[in-house]
Amino acid sequence: MKVRIKAIRAISDTTTTDKYIDGHFSVLESYGVTKVTSADRSWVENPNVYLLVVESEDGSQVFGGGRVQIKCDKFQLPLEPAIREKDTRIIEHMSEFEDLEVAELCGVWNSREIAGYGIGSIFLIRAGVAVASLLGLKCLMGFCSPFTVARCQTLGFKVIEDLGDKGTFLYPKEGLIATILDIKDLHELPNALCEEREKINFLRENPCHSANESSEKGEFTIIYDLKI
Repeated sequence: MKVRIKAIRAISDTTTTDKYIDGHFSVLESYGVTKVTSADRSWVENPNVYLLVVESEDGSQVFGGGRVQIKCDKFQLPLEPAIREKDTRIIEHMSEFEDLEVAELCGVWNSREIAGYGIGSIFLIRAGVAVASLLGLKCLMGFCSPFTVARCQTLGFKVIEDLGDKGTFLYPKEGLIATILDIKDLHELPNALCEEREKINFLRENPCHSANESSEKGEFTIIYDLKI
């Protein structure tokens, strides 16, 4: 299998953006999730949203993706209203950042075609951290499921224990738990495992390259196109 992970500015490629949205909603619906702030389509008008899209080599199919959504004057991060309903301390927490300093890695999904390869849970998130760094941001935040907390921590994310129940919330619906995490030093990545820090640094220094990877499901190739 061979896939491409490319970074695009959402407002600059509406065709790919529409494919990403349709795929994301299909995955959410398959899990019975019909209301989630990160799936709000209003971000398509935000010039400070960058998509990471997993697509077939010829670009005809989109298999997954995620967004690096930057906080700005007109657009708050999706996690802000989601958390504010449950914990108003998020208001003070976000006040430490100016506009265009912090982003959320959100709307991460992958289709069944690539399930089991770790693309959505490993490679896509790693690429998101690299892109956030290339954008010169101070902080990257995100929600993750219990299954991906440990993986995100290897990449340098830390649980924000001052929010929610030591960083956890019932989200996006009752019965599902999400943990809020952040990376506050995207350049040095002091909390990342050495191996992961090296891989993210390689992506930053070589945003366009091809890599052969392996997983429990078999060998595959990722063509990275992260130049923004």
